[in-house]
Amino acid sequence: MSGQSGNGALTTGGFGRLFRRAAVLIAAMALPAAAQSPTDLTPARAMTPVAAAKSVVAPAGSRPAIAGRGSALTAPDVNAWLDGFLPYALDAGGIAGAVVVVVKDGQVLTSRGYGHSDMRTRKPVDPALTLFRPGSISKLFTWTAVMQQVQAGKLDLDRDINAYLDFKIPEAHGKPITLRHIMTHTAGFEETAKYLIVEKASQKHTLSEVLKRWVPDRIYAPGQYPAYSNYGASLAGYLVERVSGERFEDYVQRHIFAPLNMRHSSFEQPLPARLGPMLSKGYNLASEDPKPFEIIEMAPAGALSATGDDMARFMLAFLDNRGALMSPETRAKMFANVNRPIPGLPAMALGFYHEDRNGQMIVGHGGDTNWFHSDLHLIVDQGVGLYMSFNSGGKDAAAHVIRARIFEQFMDRYYPDPRPVPQTIATAKEHGALMAGHYLSTRASASNWLRFIGLLGEAKVTLNADDTISVSALTDPAGVPKRWREVAPWQWREVDGSSLLGATVASGER
Repeated sequence: MSGQSGNGALTTGGFGRLFRRAAVLIAAMALPAAAQSPTDLTPARAMTPVAAAKSVVAPAGSRPAIAGRGSALTAPDVNAWLDGFLPYALDAGGIAGAVVVVVKDGQVLTSRGYGHSDMRTRKPVDPALTLFRPGSISKLFTWTAVMQQVQAGKLDLDRDINAYLDFKIPEAHGKPITLRHIMTHTAGFEETAKYLIVEKASQKHTLSEVLKRWVPDRIYAPGQYPAYSNYGASLAGYLVERVSGERFEDYVQRHIFAPLNMRHSSFEQPLPARLGPMLSKGYNLASEDPKPFEIIEMAPAGALSATGDDMARFMLAFLDNRGALMSPETRAKMFANVNRPIPGLPAMALGFYHEDRNGQMIVGHGGDTNWFHSDLHLIVDQGVGLYMSFNSGGKDAAAHVIRARIFEQFMDRYYPDPRPVPQTIATAKEHGALMAGHYLSTRASASNWLRFIGLLGEAKVTLNADDTISVSALTDPAGVPKRWREVAPWQWREVDGSSLLGATVASGER
């Protein structure tokens, strides 16, 4: 999965998978792909967080910071850190506004708005009342709905999905598609931007119509490779419609939003009259005119609109694990490692993807529409959640860099890795030479124009003089390719960082 926008595709930060055109190696990156986009952070006038920003001090009994292992995660500390980082970053990056929420130990630790939701009126971002579009984070609500129906016995993760449909997904590669394949993005669908985003309500179709009028080709056998699919996620939402008898938007409203008191959230497009005026404008750059409301025809893949405070309620429901949305046993199934294509790297869970870092178990999801860019991270064993959303892409895709840096710095500040940094191993030069070459993403197309974008966007791996490797698609905020040291056989660690890259040998010959 990659974190990019601008081509009409809803995408997410998280893990990616590359395969060598010569079919020698298969590689995967286990780091937020948002970090791949450079940004220009030249000095600029700083902004001040709006008065609507609020914080709640964690209750007594909160998990203390371990001595010598970083700062204690408290409201004063995280507020000071965010206020020192974000105003300058947004201003320098040409981003209109943002919302950041942190939850801990069953409460909202801080919920803060920065910048503006409307640049013309200078309306400030209010984390309690300003709705953002978190893109593919919407899928977490779709997966939640699916697992509720699995828990109810109406859906089976391992049954051919055609058993639930009123149309047929054609057979391919001799294997049926299951919900487990769909939730781990291993159904094998090709990438597509077809029937994804429209700008006029008159152009919108029902979910049933969207899914039936065109089915993407399956370019991999089910379970073979991870290949992110908006169509697959939308298909899962349609299965919820089929077995529940409720329209997807209504199901989420009744069975997720209402139980959590998420009063300022909706999958409706356009938004209900009471919520429409509260929606932030979306921008390419803060200095440009706002963009039209994006209507996501594949609604379960990315149509959500929500406030920061409502997203806090959603995170707390999963972290508290008291059965507000599903049983603890069902949640455990969602968080479990289901598919690990590269040994030693974080795995895919059911819908959530693992971002395990610094010795912590982390599950989450990212999301992008054309104009909004977001991330959600749950540090499960610490009872901590971090959500952020930006209403502009910014200069040189600044939002992607900023959101990646917030997550990285948050982890290093509050949960630094206690383990010693591994040393470079003796096979670094040999394996680096084998890795050198050109790679394509498995998130690919075979029958539409996106195949040409995939060819143009291939990544190049090179062996450096110091026996590290570099990947052209993985750069630091200055746009310089990162260097990676081999720290275990076929596993590389970012030099002066903690992100990982790995590979498996697919054949013994070049």
